[in-house]
Amino acid sequence: MARHRMSLFVGAVLVSCALLYYTLYIRDEADPNNLLGFNHREARLAERVREMEEQNQLLRRQLSFSQSQLINAMSETRRNDSAAVAENTITSYGSNAEERNPKCPNKEPEVPKCEVIHVAIVCAGYNSSRSVVTLIKSILFYRRNPLHFHLISDSTAQVILQTLFNTWSVPQADVSFYLADNVVGDVSWIPNKHYSGVYGLLKLTLPKILPESLKKVIVLDTDVTFATDIAELWRIFRKLGPKQAIGLVENQSDWYLGKLWKKHRPWPALGRGFNTGVILLHLAKLRQIGWGHLWRLIAERDLMTLLSTSLADQDIFNAIIKQHPYLVYTLPCQWNVQLSDNTRSELCYTEVTDLKVIHFNSPKKLKVKNKHVEFFRNLYLTFLEYDGNLLRRELFGCNNTKTTLKEKELSELNEEDPCYEFRRARITSYRTHLYFLDFEYEPSVDGFDVTLVAQLSMDRLQMVEALSKQWEGPISLTLYMSDAEAQQFLSYALSSEVLSARKNIGYHVVYKEGNFYPVNFLRNVGLQQVNTPYVFLTDIDFLPMFGLYTYLKKSIQVLSLDSNKKALVVPAFETQRYRINFPKSKAELLSMLDMGTLFTFRYHVWTKGHKPTNYAKWKIATTPYKIQWEPDFEPYVVVRKDIPEYDTRFVGFGWNKVSHIMQLEAEDYEFVVLPNAFIVHMPHAPSFDIAKFRSSAQYRKCLKILKNEFVKDLNKQYNKEFATEA
Repeated sequence: MARHRMSLFVGAVLVSCALLYYTLYIRDEADPNNLLGFNHREARLAERVREMEEQNQLLRRQLSFSQSQLINAMSETRRNDSAAVAENTITSYGSNAEERNPKCPNKEPEVPKCEVIHVAIVCAGYNSSRSVVTLIKSILFYRRNPLHFHLISDSTAQVILQTLFNTWSVPQADVSFYLADNVVGDVSWIPNKHYSGVYGLLKLTLPKILPESLKKVIVLDTDVTFATDIAELWRIFRKLGPKQAIGLVENQSDWYLGKLWKKHRPWPALGRGFNTGVILLHLAKLRQIGWGHLWRLIAERDLMTLLSTSLADQDIFNAIIKQHPYLVYTLPCQWNVQLSDNTRSELCYTEVTDLKVIHFNSPKKLKVKNKHVEFFRNLYLTFLEYDGNLLRRELFGCNNTKTTLKEKELSELNEEDPCYEFRRARITSYRTHLYFLDFEYEPSVDGFDVTLVAQLSMDRLQMVEALSKQWEGPISLTLYMSDAEAQQFLSYALSSEVLSARKNIGYHVVYKEGNFYPVNFLRNVGLQQVNTPYVFLTDIDFLPMFGLYTYLKKSIQVLSLDSNKKALVVPAFETQRYRINFPKSKAELLSMLDMGTLFTFRYHVWTKGHKPTNYAKWKIATTPYKIQWEPDFEPYVVVRKDIPEYDTRFVGFGWNKVSHIMQLEAEDYEFVVLPNAFIVHMPHAPSFDIAKFRSSAQYRKCLKILKNEFVKDLNKQYNKEFATEA
């Protein structure tokens, strides 16, 4: 009877495994190029595994006590086999045919699920900070282990990437930064012809700059893309011999053979040499042999005849391996398929599904010649435009996840609250990529420089060129976009003659999440990145008058904003016409007001918003004049950079600027209207948030609740008596 029950149990397990294999392997193998389907497969995998385990537990309880130990052992074996099938199914892009076949399971031991995998990347500058994100997305997509990224960066990249990782909040993915300036001196003496410059040599310093406690690390170039779980690569460390400290893939070009052109003199290398885009680096072994002294001696010797490096650190690594071949372990070429016009990468694989890591080791990137270039391009673009928010996956079973303050606040919200979605939006961690493009600006030495601050979404992108034509000063723009839209913006900005000529515009991308437009969060991001002492707070759909930048700088000086709490009001106007002859002076604007081609902004729709500006007085004014704050006042102002930030409880439409101006009033700011300044609002379709405000009574009710809560908080903070709304 016991034997019969055991047979029943074993049969059930086999059936479960077969169903799991059919569902997740055979059926989905019909479309092996569907990268975006992996998340769905993984979800189905988890569900099927849970179901199978529940069935197994039920069967085990039915067996006699005398057979329990044997049966438990057998069931554990079956579960391991099923896990192997599942792993090879999900990672089918990066597994060879033998590994994907559940009948031929990988015999090497798996990396323990909670073992931390360490990855080192040298990343400097704006472009590198952008490209490294695609690499990290590909790693996170497949990973099942905790990760620790070690980023060797300059100060620019550190600011960008520190903000990105802090706001990304990926569970069990820690990041440490190491300032490249601390070791640049170790390699800056080496003449380097490679486009990577001095930063292309910094991998040589990793055993020095990384902590002594770190024994081994995977080192990656920013232009590689993973097509499998990085744990498979980490596992290869076990294959290194006692003296082997460097794992590399053979170079797939003829560079080191010295036959590319007449008088071509490459650095010394073993055969074809090795490519350093992907490296297994056993730091402990390298420190033990005096790595810093070793590479320097060999570099100094070869530079006497070769004069400079052509391929940066790769030349020196190969020269070292030429003298000390015992140091290298040759990785299978699938771990670094090198794509450029002069490589033999196609000999590395028989099927594109065999690939593990794709390396675009050419400045031309996606334009290289290769019969599978479309596959490589699509794989790269998939991760380039992949929604990074989907990669915030929790790794269950490893108890090293830290609860962030945002998560704690989120857990304290009441989901039964009718305004729950508004409150949730306030504490959402919006993934933020600062300085998405190059930025270079030093404020004027006079101390009165001013930056225009605005925010926008994709549907307002056309306004950026027009704005930059009429404002020559620095601009801080925050763009609310999806990952795919950010790439469209990048193409737009780089192809625009107007924008590509400007380096004093800071573009900061905040990635879309949730159901509301986080307008005040976006404004705060732009405000935080200003490096001038003053800011002009406006909206993207307003065009400034010609010469406003110069006029504001003079006004700041004359009105002594450096020593007084003043907010300089720039009067706002609007047109209903999509094409107008923009007024070149106040006189022209007054004439257009008389003709009805311009109007005071929202005067007939929302009178309270700009009534205190006193347009009647402005029309005849020749000197600045003071005005009194009134409820619902929301002017566009020039103020010191150190003002209070916008209140992020206001999202979407309504009271986002009003609350900020009210706080300036609470801080006793004086409002002064500039007599010869103006901005003009250009027409556009209503935003989605305005439509929600107009159509939803609940939306308007929640906004009223938030307004009253804000006013009460303000009264308490400043000991004021602003009235709440009944």
